[in-house]
Amino acid sequence: MSGASFALAANAVIALLFAASFAAIAYSYRWQRAALWFSVSYLIGMLTPISELLVRYSAASDLFVATSYASFLGGLLIMGAGLSAYHGNRPRWRVIIGIFVGGLLVRALIWGGQRDMLSYELAYQLPFAAAALLNAAIVLRLDVRRPSHHMLAAAHAALALLLLLKPFFAHAFGSGATARDYMASTYALFSQASTGIVLIGIGLLTLLLVVQRAVAQSLVDAETDALSGIANRRGFDRQAQDMIIRTARRKRRVSAVMFDLDRFKAINDTHGHAVGDRVIVIFSGLLRRMAPPSAIIGRVGGEEFAMLLEGGVADGALFTADAIRTAFAAAGGSDLPVMSVSGGVAERREGESLSDVMRRADRASYRAKQTGRDRICLSDD
Repeated sequence: MSGASFALAANAVIALLFAASFAAIAYSYRWQRAALWFSVSYLIGMLTPISELLVRYSAASDLFVATSYASFLGGLLIMGAGLSAYHGNRPRWRVIIGIFVGGLLVRALIWGGQRDMLSYELAYQLPFAAAALLNAAIVLRLDVRRPSHHMLAAAHAALALLLLLKPFFAHAFGSGATARDYMASTYALFSQASTGIVLIGIGLLTLLLVVQRAVAQSLVDAETDALSGIANRRGFDRQAQDMIIRTARRKRRVSAVMFDLDRFKAINDTHGHAVGDRVIVIFSGLLRRMAPPSAIIGRVGGEEFAMLLEGGVADGALFTADAIRTAFAAAGGSDLPVMSVSGGVAERREGESLSDVMRRADRASYRAKQTGRDRICLSDD
């Protein structure tokens, strides 16, 4: 087996591995179904090295010359559609279809042309380069901007540059008089090895994006309370600790609020857990709607909720908490028991930890319970 043949076989196996990896992630995580685009892209692209091998070892060489070209161009374009769809954007189908159809027309026009001529080789590679540049542009236009996205855009741009340079190498070193002769040329080894390396890089960077999303979503699921839809104790503590560190560095004020639903055990015992769950959902919905956008909220116990507000004094937090209390009392209906909530507010002191300020807010909430419930008390210690 020649070096070029070995490179083609290796590229086919690597493409299959990428296709299997993306498919496995897509079916392992419900929210990762869009990763199937990338699996399909590599499955289609895998036909290119297989077709190149069959050009030399099959009698139907013309058929496999055509499938090699169409599958490589199609695989690149499906990758671009997948990048858009994966990030929630509509694929640019007109551009994608235009490049694909235009590429096939160009290939038909130069069919039987003299290989190694610079004009022939440029016409052959230009649709591929256009597809790679389109993919780079799609990545750069995404709303999400992480270093990994910039690296992926750069990898697609590098592929486009390589594809535009390949005609000059083919013209200088020769790509074989016929498609069959191509496999024995020095250019074939360079072409397959260099393109394979860049495509592996693109595959790894794309896989990194998919894995990053899977990890991030898993973290969200682990830190979200299933009933209320807001952060659980673990999620609240992590986010709140980040706020404490950030505000301490900037010397900004932070206030903590603890809420405790009144007589919640009696609601469960008298009306059933389904009604109790509705009460939890109603209160958590009010928290989401009425808490400031920068606030951190969470369900930190069965009927206990917490809120951390940045940049305001305790009186401002008291006003917000009391507005939530009033809205909750008015949110009941004829099919629900009387609902009320007690709460406590504490402003963080310099050097005070998250647990310390939350403990003072909890004590104020307990005082609100002792003094009649359905009220918000300000910490006095």
